[in-house]
Amino acid sequence: MLNDFKAFINKGNVVDLAVAVIIGAAFGRIVTSLTDDLIMPVIGYVTGGLDFSSHFLRLGAIPADFKGSVTSYADLKSAGVPLIGFGQFITVAVNFLIVAFIVFLLVRAIQRVEHKKDETPAAPPAPPEDVVLLREILAELKKKG
Repeated sequence: MLNDFKAFINKGNVVDLAVAVIIGAAFGRIVTSLTDDLIMPVIGYVTGGLDFSSHFLRLGAIPADFKGSVTSYADLKSAGVPLIGFGQFITVAVNFLIVAFIVFLLVRAIQRVEHKKDETPAAPPAPPEDVVLLREILAELKKKG
């Protein structure tokens, strides 16, 4: 059983998958930073200072011992106030669309490379030995005749 497990782990697909998961996690953090630190602030600037992360709908009462800002989604959420964070959802949705688009571009590029490999004509197979021998005999007969 241990040998079977080693054979399974050593297959290229498992190692490729592990590498893809690790790179995907790192890529996810990059896209999150891209969304949170670059794209959403620009969208906020274009829309007149609109900060999507601070848009929410409060569904419950604020606790009496609350010591944060009543306009801070993070403060209210950490205090356990029920909220609908539609601004945060918009940010995450933009993040997802960026990741999905980049994955789409990668898959499309891979498909193009695979398609080009399929289009390159393979060299014609060498003729069988008997055909080569018959051609040689024919060439000799033509020389003599």
